[in-house]
Amino acid sequence: MARGSTRPTSRDVAQAAGVSQAAVSLVLGDKWRGRVSETTAERVREAARELGYRPNLAARNLRLGHTRTVLLVVPALTTEFFAGVYTGAARVAADHGFGVVLYPSPEGIGPARDPFASAQAALDGVIASSMAADALSAIRGDQLPLVMLDSDPSGSLGVATVNLDITDGVRQVAEHLLGLGHRRFLHLAANVPSWTFEVRARELAARVGAVPGTSVRTAHAPISIEGAVAAAEAALSAPGPRPTALVCDDDKLAAGAYKALRRLGLRVPDDVSVTGLDDLALATAIDPELTTVRLDAELFGERGMLALLAVLEGRTPEAGDIPVELIVRGSTAPPSAS
Repeated sequence: MARGSTRPTSRDVAQAAGVSQAAVSLVLGDKWRGRVSETTAERVREAARELGYRPNLAARNLRLGHTRTVLLVVPALTTEFFAGVYTGAARVAADHGFGVVLYPSPEGIGPARDPFASAQAALDGVIASSMAADALSAIRGDQLPLVMLDSDPSGSLGVATVNLDITDGVRQVAEHLLGLGHRRFLHLAANVPSWTFEVRARELAARVGAVPGTSVRTAHAPISIEGAVAAAEAALSAPGPRPTALVCDDDKLAAGAYKALRRLGLRVPDDVSVTGLDDLALATAIDPELTTVRLDAELFGERGMLALLAVLEGRTPEAGDIPVELIVRGSTAPPSAS
């Protein structure tokens, strides 16, 4: 065969070894025993070595219905949290010979469009972080294994659900602030219709409501600095006793709350304590540094990928939510006497 840039094919190997292409497939797929002789198998292997032939694994995987590719769908790439989820998932995937394609849905948490001509033909499975399961119907169809991250396990359409223990994170925040003596709370809540934010609101109300003489007001804001500034400023300027603790659904909302408090001439934590949730790099960039709940995004991604691998191999994924940790910094203190 003329050597050059043309990649050798199984037909070239068959011609060089004097056998059929079927025999080449059997030998190089290690399925030749009992079907071709040892001498023939060695002749095929020798021909493949001389020609520098490498099987086209992509084509083979497509024929078998396996591409060893997983789609990770996230609502957006506006925070480093989802980058951490991807990093963890891709690390585990690489260890098992899989690739991960990251797809930020152009519709946010709404219905996601199929990023390929047919995702079912191009993928082995889907991991979706912080998405509604029915938002993925265009991608998943009824054919692909789906693992949901940060989603309601009772209503999930996925074959497995992996969650951070957000309920415990909010419990830690509430107990920390109640222990400092706070009784008037403002919940700066993300105006995103998602299970994880519903959990935060429900748990905060339950924990604070269990203590006599407490109150929780709620202000909704988009997850942006500007949105948080406007919502927090309006809520803190409303008539009635001012809250002494501001509980934010997200560190970005907390950063906006800081700006609102400064505009109103209030100090953190002297006048109002502030907490976040995520422990993004932002939490230590603002002053005072933010008391927040640390979520291990990379571990989250790792667990999601391990769950999908388990499903693909017919095993039961590991159960149990991923622990989270309250990180106490300078933004929380006992309420002032006033």
